[in-house]
Amino acid sequence: MKDSTKNISKMLGTENAESAVHLYTYLKYISNYLYQMGKKTPFIKKRPPQEVPPEIEEVLEILANRVMREIATVETSTYHAKVVPLELAEGLVTVKEDVEIRDLSESIIPFPIARDIVLQNPDSIALIECACRVVQDDPCLPIDVCMAVGDPIVSFMLEHDVMNARKITQDEAVEILRAEHKRGHVHNAFFKDVAGGRFFAICNCCSCCCLAMQVWNAVHLPMVCASGFRAEMSDDCTGCGDCAELCPFFAIETDDVAVVLEDKCMGCGVCEGACEVGAIELVLDPSKGEPLDIVKIVEERKA
Repeated sequence: MKDSTKNISKMLGTENAESAVHLYTYLKYISNYLYQMGKKTPFIKKRPPQEVPPEIEEVLEILANRVMREIATVETSTYHAKVVPLELAEGLVTVKEDVEIRDLSESIIPFPIARDIVLQNPDSIALIECACRVVQDDPCLPIDVCMAVGDPIVSFMLEHDVMNARKITQDEAVEILRAEHKRGHVHNAFFKDVAGGRFFAICNCCSCCCLAMQVWNAVHLPMVCASGFRAEMSDDCTGCGDCAELCPFFAIETDDVAVVLEDKCMGCGVCEGACEVGAIELVLDPSKGEPLDIVKIVEERKA
């Protein structure tokens, strides 16, 4: 058994052996896992290239079907994401010391299950290929834009060569986040029950490839929650329509000027970054929850 596999088991404890097996299977075969989650939907277009033994395929199908039932409601969801604007996403990949934050407020992560931030060696970051993009016929590029953060999950991905994982520095992670932001993609901080109920990865997501965003936009299946912000338009808007075209949540309409549909806005900041005249800014909106600001949360916990 590889050392990283032993450390995954140690992280979860002997009393959670079933979760350890689930996490091992999820991480090692993540693209096939997502394929099984979405293969009966219009959101997954093809099988991933990774070959898996038939018996593993059966296990993946069982696990994925269970997760699909669980994510139907906020109360039962075990696998979900928080939208984080660029600055806050950068905060999550530049933590300088180990962090243990248990039971985040439901105003930040509005799910009863999986809302811890426990980062061991937070400067340990692995860049992997996006499991959602590899199951699309014409995926957004580049493919390698998802980041696992902290051990033992990063060590596992590197040791098992998950999705061509490679280690990157915190500075490189920030550069990737900024490049994806310019492409109009959304930073999502993912949490999962079998990952010890904790945050484990930041994905840079698009509404055309990401399974979580697709099911949210199509049927509001609660795999994604708002950032705590919403976009606000100023009188400087020229009505060019760039923001409406790029909005990954279809939350902007244009006529003479752009109008934010507040009920759809998830506060991702894509429109803010795209506006050439600076007519859009993100403002705090309590109806969207509270932001996942790791720096602020750590400071408050220390105090």
